[in-house]
Amino acid sequence: MRNKIIALLVIAIFAIPKAIAQEINVDEINAITTAAPFLLISPDARSGAMGDVGVATSPDKNSQHHNPAKAAFNNDEISIGINFTPWMAQLVSGVYLSNLSFTNKLNERSAWATSFKYFTYGEIQLTNDNGDDTTKEKPYELAIDGTYALKLNESFSLGVTGRFIRSDFSIKAQDSDLRAINTISFDVSGYYESAETNYGDFNGIIRGGFNIANIGPKVSFVEDGDKSFLPTNLKLGGGFDFILDDYNKVAVTLETTKLLVPTPPQRDTNGVITHGKDNNVGFFTGMMQSFGDAPEGFKEEMREFTWAVGSEYSYNNAFAFRAGYFHENAKKGARNYFSVGAGFKFRASTIDFSYLFNATQINNPLENTLRFSLGINLGESFDYFQ
Repeated sequence: MRNKIIALLVIAIFAIPKAIAQEINVDEINAITTAAPFLLISPDARSGAMGDVGVATSPDKNSQHHNPAKAAFNNDEISIGINFTPWMAQLVSGVYLSNLSFTNKLNERSAWATSFKYFTYGEIQLTNDNGDDTTKEKPYELAIDGTYALKLNESFSLGVTGRFIRSDFSIKAQDSDLRAINTISFDVSGYYESAETNYGDFNGIIRGGFNIANIGPKVSFVEDGDKSFLPTNLKLGGGFDFILDDYNKVAVTLETTKLLVPTPPQRDTNGVITHGKDNNVGFFTGMMQSFGDAPEGFKEEMREFTWAVGSEYSYNNAFAFRAGYFHENAKKGARNYFSVGAGFKFRASTIDFSYLFNATQINNPLENTLRFSLGINLGESFDYFQ
């Protein structure tokens, strides 16, 4: 039975039809764009190996990004996550995402957590009208956040997160009207974890979670210019742990996400809206409107949901093998990829890595990039892979 379950899960991940990688007509794409999209990038290799799922996986050192409410279920008194991801490493150098997270379990019911995310776009050489080098700019974005998570009962917790965001694309030149933006946002999250239950030949744990992230005001990179939405994002997910025996465990997680940002309407040559709704609204109205404003109606609304599936096999709480798949509709961005990875535990530290395989004609910035994460667990330690 144990070997059959493992085999079926591996087949389910890798037997997704390659027909998903379809031809894309650029003119048909109606993707939603936002300010500060770096906030949506998964920083850690564990999630990266499982198709970027994380809202309903077991708590770990990087729960702050995926579902802050998981901090109350953390298995270690103190967890530190260190992540570094080269961006478009095959094309440029000096562009990367770095992330540092810290989680402190206060008692059996509550915890606090914080994280720092930094995205640099490398060094840009500016020139004058004659083509002569002038100054160099180093655009970057960063976010600092803090969370308080509380168990409402033995199986469910809630988390509230506040975040400071800075995006600096300003150019120090006399005729530049670009400016840095500083703003705040917050998240509301929840996490469910059942008690271990016997299902005949194996035991199991049911998991579920949600996170509404980056709720905040619109911002503008230009003085008195048009304002852009933050990437307010809804994550929903569920998972199940197959506890086969004292040494072998298989976890499967399904996740869906949707940007709670208005869809751009269709306009005629005079700029008059022909299909859809006006997206020049406030951020809260935009969140509500995002569920029913797509120009093509319900069919297009469903295209705006991404979905992903990830699995994790762990042995003796010391080694884990992971695989996943992520899908986004071709008309909404066409991100489709497989991912694999592994994790190892060495006393109080863990090392995770992941690798991404593109499954569409749209290039992925992380294609052919090996990602690593380092974790440090202090204080009382329990089951890392639970």
